[in-house]
Amino acid sequence: MYNRPINVAIAGLGFGAEFIPIYLKHPDAKLAAICQRTRTKLDEIGDAFHIEKRYTDFDEMLLDPDIDAVHINTPIPDHGQQSIKALRAGKHVACTVPMATTVEECEEIVALSREKNLTYMMMETVVYAREFLFMKELYDKGELGKVQFLKASHQQDMDGWPGYWPGLPPMYYATHCVGPVLGLMRSEAEYVSCFGSGTIREEMHGFYGSPFAVETTHIKFRNSDVGAHIYRSLFDVARQYRESFEVYGSKKSVEWPLIEGKPLVVHTAKRPEPEIPEETECPDFAHLLPAEIQAFTRQGVYDADDHQHLSFTQGGGHGGSHPHLVHAFLQALKTGVQPYPNAVQSANITCVGILSHASAQQGGALIQLPAFTLSK
Repeated sequence: MYNRPINVAIAGLGFGAEFIPIYLKHPDAKLAAICQRTRTKLDEIGDAFHIEKRYTDFDEMLLDPDIDAVHINTPIPDHGQQSIKALRAGKHVACTVPMATTVEECEEIVALSREKNLTYMMMETVVYAREFLFMKELYDKGELGKVQFLKASHQQDMDGWPGYWPGLPPMYYATHCVGPVLGLMRSEAEYVSCFGSGTIREEMHGFYGSPFAVETTHIKFRNSDVGAHIYRSLFDVARQYRESFEVYGSKKSVEWPLIEGKPLVVHTAKRPEPEIPEETECPDFAHLLPAEIQAFTRQGVYDADDHQHLSFTQGGGHGGSHPHLVHAFLQALKTGVQPYPNAVQSANITCVGILSHASAQQGGALIQLPAFTLSK
């Protein structure tokens, strides 16, 4: 626990730059350093935000004794090893999704966070987006009744993205659809079954040994009669960007619009009359944040038309989640109360995707989540 501002370093300044002004204005944080491999980009960002400490080497940054925590926003293949290095160096870790790309890396992160008594949080945007917070509020108030089923999707065209993306199995990066179905009731996945469907261009098959255009997974929740269905596509599927999340309850259900930007649809049971659907605009939930960062649910670094990051443009601003993520991480460090998702929960969410692809390769075989991804 900290009774002073927490010294945070940000690694990766593409999408990561979005978080700089949030840390600068948060009353419980001090942005102690930034890290970017390219010196010109590092100095451009550092000069723009008047940040003194600048590193081009991640390992060198970890030697800085003034840094309490590292927020990692680097390319996906680096997440696991960089999180492991930071934890070994005694730093708390916030890491953008996914946690890692292998089950073994996830296990080591969980073990290190326990061994060194450090906080790890996967910065999953969807579980702090206004749409999710709206459904979570309905659930917490009992307005949904008994939850009967959950469904989510993440469909995105990744053509033109960095070199590690071509041919990536869809479920390797599934946290945007796994996170909300597990997060609503703070559930854990017990086992998964996944099917691959369709075929991407043959020239992409060799990168990961995967031909699938779509992967679709059923998740069995631990200690529950509820299950979820998720699906994911990355290439050669004609679909507008969509991160959807739907919940079906005995009293109310909430469905995502088919076209991005449209309102959610809430169905209310009116027995014996038919269920009544109503389009509903989500509240913003900025009131849950310190006043200094409330504006960032609606604006950020990448608002200007001539200065937009692709993940932010396609993702519709990630539902105003960025300041909520920062606040949740800092509150965890300040109070000593685990954030959502913590290391174990992050591993459960991430391993659902990794093991779903393994299931698809085996024709839909049931695969259990490993014990280290489950709470005691």
